[in-house]
Amino acid sequence: MSNVSKYRLVCTLSFGDIYGQIIVWLIVIFLSLASAMALMGASRPIYALATVGLILVLTLPFLLFAFVTTLLNHIELAPVDPVTNKTVATSSQSSSPQRPAQAAG
Repeated sequence: MSNVSKYRLVCTLSFGDIYGQIIVWLIVIFLSLASAMALMGASRPIYALATVGLILVLTLPFLLFAFVTTLLNHIELAPVDPVTNKTVATSSQSSSPQRPAQAAG
C-alpha cells in the first residue's frame, strides 16, 4: 500500500481533445431533428418520433465510448519524488504547453 503514495494521478485532458466529437454529435442530432421535422408533415408523425429516438439510441453508445476512451488516454500516473513531494517531470509533461489538472490528494 505504500507504493500508492509514490504516484500522482494526472489528467491532461483539455476541451480541444473532445471538441471534434461534440461537433460531430451535434451535427448528427440536428440532422435527426431535421428529418423528424420533415416527417412531421407526413400523415404519420409517429415515424418522426421513432426516427429521432432510433438515431439517439444508436449514436449515444458511440459518443460515450469516444468520450471514455479519450478520457482514459489522457490519464497518467506520474511518479512523485519522496524528498520534495513534487511530481517528477516526464517527457510528455515537459513537452506539453498546458499545465495539466491534478487530482487532490
